[in-house]
Amino acid sequence: MRNIFLFIRRYAAFITFFFLQVLSLWFLFSYNRFHRAKFLGIANELTGRVNTQFNKVEDFFYLREENRRLNRVNDSLMNLQPVNFLSRDTTSQLSHDSLPYDTVGHYRRFVMRPGTVVYNTVNAQKNYIQINRGSNQGIRDKMGVVSSDGKVVGVVVNVSPNFAEAMSLLHIQNTISASLKKSGEFGTIEWDGKNPGYVILKKIPKSVDVKVGDSVITSTVSFTFPPGFLVGTIAEVKSDQSSGMYLLRVKTAINFNNIQQVHIIENLERDEQMKLMDETRKKIEEAKKPGQ
Repeated sequence: MRNIFLFIRRYAAFITFFFLQVLSLWFLFSYNRFHRAKFLGIANELTGRVNTQFNKVEDFFYLREENRRLNRVNDSLMNLQPVNFLSRDTTSQLSHDSLPYDTVGHYRRFVMRPGTVVYNTVNAQKNYIQINRGSNQGIRDKMGVVSSDGKVVGVVVNVSPNFAEAMSLLHIQNTISASLKKSGEFGTIEWDGKNPGYVILKKIPKSVDVKVGDSVITSTVSFTFPPGFLVGTIAEVKSDQSSGMYLLRVKTAINFNNIQQVHIIENLERDEQMKLMDETRKKIEEAKKPGQ
């Protein structure tokens, strides 16, 4: 208490000046319209700037949740894309599909599920991406993975109950069927293990007109991805001396250093397609045996 009185006694002149200054400003702004308007304008400007900065900080902390919300919205929209549906050929036999899309017979072939990347590598020759969706959420091996805006990321190779491990496009053992958007000619996408911003498109014949800047998309012969999803754009055109075909350097459409939200794609007819391929292979092999 004694220190308080000593402080007041020591700064009594300043405290009195400050009190009278505040009082005079209060009288000035209370009884003078011009000065009051000026004061309110300045006060609004200052509070507006403070609120703006506060909102930026608040938005930063809510950004993750907003990204998740937008990814769920994108997932709903991407599931409605026409490439996820096909039309049954009913010219020879009338059939009823268990997954109809509309009255003209379209049916769903692909389903997309949203997910969030929890782990990702780009600096190794065999890079993987871990996603917070697993077998409990319907994820299985061989499902395709694309970014939230529909750009190719990789393929699921292993799952646990609540997580999935995807082989990134930046994996030297990963191959994906892709085609040139302009001509439809298809080949295979591989990574040479060097620059994480580029992959290689092989098996494109030199008879095809290829130019730098042409888009490379997922092909119609893929069991993993619907056709038309962007892989990247051609950055360099070279020749493969061993095969006599093009060796196209493709700039990836997605920045693999910054993958956050993804979609996992399920081909509802994959099991049937794979079963048919296996049975066909066995049938051909048995036909080649002596005495057959």
